[in-house]
Amino acid sequence: MAVPKKKTSQSRRNMRRSHHALKRVNLSECSNCGETKLPHHVCPACGNYDGREVIEPGQTA
Repeated sequence: MAVPKKKTSQSRRNMRRSHHALKRVNLSECSNCGETKLPHHVCPACGNYDGREVIEPGQTA
């Protein structure tokens, strides 16, 4: 069974975990109604995408 020969330092341990942090949600503003929405998604408030109405307002996919 493999056993570490030396204790892993806090610096090395934390460098290994550097990518474990939570990422911020990237939100953009709808060009039609101004509500926040995910980029490249239909606006849940007005149903527009890329300047045209794709779904009726209030519906969810």
